[in-house]
Amino acid sequence: MNPTVAEVTARITRRSAATRTAYLARIDAATDQGPARGKLACANLAHGFAASDEPTKTGLRSGRKPNVAIVSSYNDMLSAHQPFRDVPEVLKKSIIKAGGLAQFAGGVPAMCDGITQGRAGMELSLFSRDLIAMSTAVALSHDMFDAAMMLGVCDKIVPGLLIGALSFGHLPTVFVPAGPMTSGLPNGEKARVRQLYAEGKVGREELLEAESASYHSKGTCTFYGTANSNQMLMEVMGLHLPDATFANPGTPLRAALDRAAGERAVAITAAGGEPTPVGHLVDERAIVNACVALLATGGSTNHTMHLVAMAAAAGITLTWDDLSDLSAAVPLLTRIYPNGSADINHFVAAGGTPFLIHTLLKHGYLHDDVLTVSGRGLWRHTNEARLYGDKVVWEEGPKSSLDTSVLRPADDPFAPDGGLRMLSGRLGRAVVKTSAVRPEHRAVTAPAVVFDDQADFLAAFAAGRLDGRDLVAVIRYQGPAANGMPELHKLMPALGVLQDRGQRVAIVTDGRMSGASGKVTAAIHVTPEAALGGPLGRVLDGDVIRVDPETGLLDLDVPEAEFDRRPTTGRAPQGAEWAGTGRELFAGFRAIVGTAETGASVIRPLPAPTEEAPVAQHV
Repeated sequence: MNPTVAEVTARITRRSAATRTAYLARIDAATDQGPARGKLACANLAHGFAASDEPTKTGLRSGRKPNVAIVSSYNDMLSAHQPFRDVPEVLKKSIIKAGGLAQFAGGVPAMCDGITQGRAGMELSLFSRDLIAMSTAVALSHDMFDAAMMLGVCDKIVPGLLIGALSFGHLPTVFVPAGPMTSGLPNGEKARVRQLYAEGKVGREELLEAESASYHSKGTCTFYGTANSNQMLMEVMGLHLPDATFANPGTPLRAALDRAAGERAVAITAAGGEPTPVGHLVDERAIVNACVALLATGGSTNHTMHLVAMAAAAGITLTWDDLSDLSAAVPLLTRIYPNGSADINHFVAAGGTPFLIHTLLKHGYLHDDVLTVSGRGLWRHTNEARLYGDKVVWEEGPKSSLDTSVLRPADDPFAPDGGLRMLSGRLGRAVVKTSAVRPEHRAVTAPAVVFDDQADFLAAFAAGRLDGRDLVAVIRYQGPAANGMPELHKLMPALGVLQDRGQRVAIVTDGRMSGASGKVTAAIHVTPEAALGGPLGRVLDGDVIRVDPETGLLDLDVPEAEFDRRPTTGRAPQGAEWAGTGRELFAGFRAIVGTAETGASVIRPLPAPTEEAPVAQHV
């Protein structure tokens, strides 16, 4: 193993020993008791199969066959989720054929950050992750199931599904992706048109035409944002079938992979002979593998929160320092937009996840001795899925990249590090993604221009008030407790225009940036956030701020005593200002949400047991 990967894994294991032990004791107690439906009273059980058709009804009544829960994020508005429409019936047939039973246990909400970007609905986006986790728990809470299948793709959906599934960690769980849409207008061209629109050089019709040519069919967006980062992480954690992640929807291979996933869900139940509880599969090594894959591919900064929250759901404590140390050691192996011009389909053509996992394993960056839904050993994911007739067969995958402008081996990387840095200083701690930012643009020292709302920044840009000067845009009161921590990707075209004009620009915010953001240095997820008394609330226009990813510094050139004496200015929205777009319904979430550094979650990890309060042995 790479020594940094080994050391980070060991310290996560030490740090998590008490909580992980308690978590495993809880799920193992549930496993030892056998399928919960066997202990349901007759009235409860009758309710559980009343609507079922044969042979499901007879099978559930007898209790002899494993029953698989299907939980889906399907809706027919969003391109990434629309392909799931018919998948539950496909899964049911393959599960029955494999000797099991299946019930559609429930749906979870799925919203699109692409639609809500820059709008009030974005203030629900991050909270939707925990709502999805809760919805997953509701679906599984009927205790009718021996295993589960999770159908989800995009930003908050997959982390939410996994957090919910880990609450039922005694159940084997298979994740089923939908796959990316085919390639459309190149992402770089789309970004160029966006900047032209921001400058007023093209109109709405030209912009809409470009966007429609880019987002044009069923499947996930083709850039390497949070959605496709999600899918990469699920594969490297062993929750997908090998090479299932990026097969396009509507293809024979995608359909065959779905059928195979159903069969596998039966095989990994106790009755199937290969019991693989998801709570055991997602261990410290699997979490580190996910971090390594994120860094090696230049994935979304949203996962600096999602990975922390997912790990906590399995009793594991992951920190930003762990991610930072791994980033310094893990090489960058891909150039996928926004880190390059290629899209996710080009990555697949260059060798995709089979080659990526092969080269990371070969050079000691990934743990091979892990559980996966396909069996023990991550090496299984170096195999490539092939279609023979209507069956999927896994064959040895590529051992070299087929396009080194997109995907490289670990001994010849694009960069020696993963491009994710942690900043700290008098303004707090923050995350910055450097892999998409040219070296000459990374370190910025310039006067602050302070805004409490992204709309005010865009108005200032449109009025020309930001022209001709270097600046650090401070966008504050955008943290989880302030307004749900929206993505601020809508600011990027304007910032890109200023940078292209020769101005030195950066952004510092306690909000988020899209997984597609790049090009401009962005110190994001600043914690403590302004709404909770963080130092961003005391920054004034003209304060010289230093954002330096190379030294890890986030500071300002104001005497410490003077800065500490300053009163806080600005504020988050209050009271009736929250009315509209459902935001008023999430007041309770805003009141209790944790910090960005601890996963920005309203779900509190269970504390380690004490002598006074030992771990419960019943479920």
